[in-house]
Amino acid sequence: MRVILYTGKGGVGKTTVSAATAVLASELGHKTIVLSTDPAHSLSDAFAIQIGNTPQKLKENLYGQEIDIYKEIAANWGKIESYVKALLQSQGLDELMSDELATLPGMEELFSLLKLLEFQQEGKYDTVIIDCAPTASTIRLLSFPEIFQWYMDKFFNIGRKIAKIVRPAAERLTKIPFPKDEVYGSIEKLYVKMVKIKELLLDNNSTTIRLVINPEKMVINESQRAYTYLNMFGFTVDALVVNKVYPQEINNSYLSNWIGIQEKHIKHITRVFHGTPIFKSILYDREMVGIASLLKFSRDLFKDDDPAQCFNKDAPIKISKKGDHFLLMIKMPGVKKEDIGLLTSGDELVIKIQNFQRNLMLPRALQTRQIKEATIEGDWLKIIFL
Repeated sequence: MRVILYTGKGGVGKTTVSAATAVLASELGHKTIVLSTDPAHSLSDAFAIQIGNTPQKLKENLYGQEIDIYKEIAANWGKIESYVKALLQSQGLDELMSDELATLPGMEELFSLLKLLEFQQEGKYDTVIIDCAPTASTIRLLSFPEIFQWYMDKFFNIGRKIAKIVRPAAERLTKIPFPKDEVYGSIEKLYVKMVKIKELLLDNNSTTIRLVINPEKMVINESQRAYTYLNMFGFTVDALVVNKVYPQEINNSYLSNWIGIQEKHIKHITRVFHGTPIFKSILYDREMVGIASLLKFSRDLFKDDDPAQCFNKDAPIKISKKGDHFLLMIKMPGVKKEDIGLLTSGDELVIKIQNFQRNLMLPRALQTRQIKEATIEGDWLKIIFL
């Protein structure tokens, strides 16, 4: 099953590009479904067809779905949520506040993404196109399975043991409710799903991410940061789509200056994202809504290429042995050495860049070694372990 996730700054045209990619993939014979993990669904607007919470056939080989996040939360988080609410209320929070705090930020999109596991198990679709939320939310969403797994590895087993020992006495002496086995059972099921979704997302033979960019300075800067963070977490960006480019044939004095500005920005995009395939789409003279318009959009965008193929499989994390030391390389274009914080802690390498942190589990060969040197060479962070 081929999975393609589209993300980018709000307003760049992710939904149009996602929908258009799905239409062309279906035309080329791939049984395709396009779905949205953005709580503000707009796939229905792009297709000019009302799309519901279950897969809906839009045309031959093409299906669409706008996921009901509240149903997904109830299915995956219901028992855990009930316990968290009870715990918060036992500490004095009112019902409304505890209801708001019982669901972690970004969990709505995460549970939408778990639909991928159902599709994989059912084997109904060749290609899944995902219209993600804006960039920052997508990065939190994609890193959530690893963060959740880390917490469960560190605290789940010991937490369960402690709860079994102290629950009877503690519940008599305090008003704090301790989680029952059914709550732990729900956590275990969710944990297994997290492990599986992490494996699927990190498999660059099946899953890649595409950034949608407009040729504007602020959009490019945010996309550079997103590209770095995605690589830091091990996700493969196989292509960029530069959207809303003014066509050269425009003969308008007002827009001529903008055309020149965009040309400079596109040259900059080509330079900073060197090595990543770039596709360009013009700003049309009308809204590209409906299947016919989306098919034209995608054919203009991808030309003779199959949009379901993987355009780049360059792994963002590489490990090699050089003599008596190991070299760990992480692709981080546009990052300066002084922006990066590194720390080893047991079997983990902690990487910090601004507000984002990754706890990278080191392979066994590196766990007993020390960092000798870390440098930035081109687009790569190179760390030498002795």
